[in-house]
Amino acid sequence: MSSAATANTNLPRRIIKETQRLLSEPAPGISASPSEENLRYFNVMILGPSQSPYEGGVFKLELFLPEEYPMAAPKVRFLTKIYHPNIDKLGRICLDILKDKWSPALQIRTVLLSIQALLSAPNPDDPLAENVAKHWKTNEVEAVDTAKQWTRLYASGA
Repeated sequence: MSSAATANTNLPRRIIKETQRLLSEPAPGISASPSEENLRYFNVMILGPSQSPYEGGVFKLELFLPEEYPMAAPKVRFLTKIYHPNIDKLGRICLDILKDKWSPALQIRTVLLSIQALLSAPNPDDPLAENVAKHWKTNEVEAVDTAKQWTRLYASGA
């Protein structure tokens, strides 16, 4: 019996169903596939939304479903460097549904769509990266330029 099959037996049905749906009906601009070694660990790619400073970028993230999922939120982090007021240099994301606004009614898909939306609408008033947020508020044009440069440098898929 392969290790993936063994791992599968302890997975709640809900995770199996969500995983199947993510693979069969991916959300536009988002792909998420479970790791073979650990089916609670997902490799995620989010394309930078058009009309945003991240357009043209391919951002890698990791998503992990803790034992308590869906009672607890998934743990998600950017692996690709990104210049964004709500994402710090360790890739941690400041997003209410990953913290106090989590609900078991939400799914992996909802989380990824919300992160994608955060790329389109950075919120410097709820910052995680203080210096980036300050830059965004004092000189948005320049901050957006920096975000575009970082996207070319770190997320060009090269």
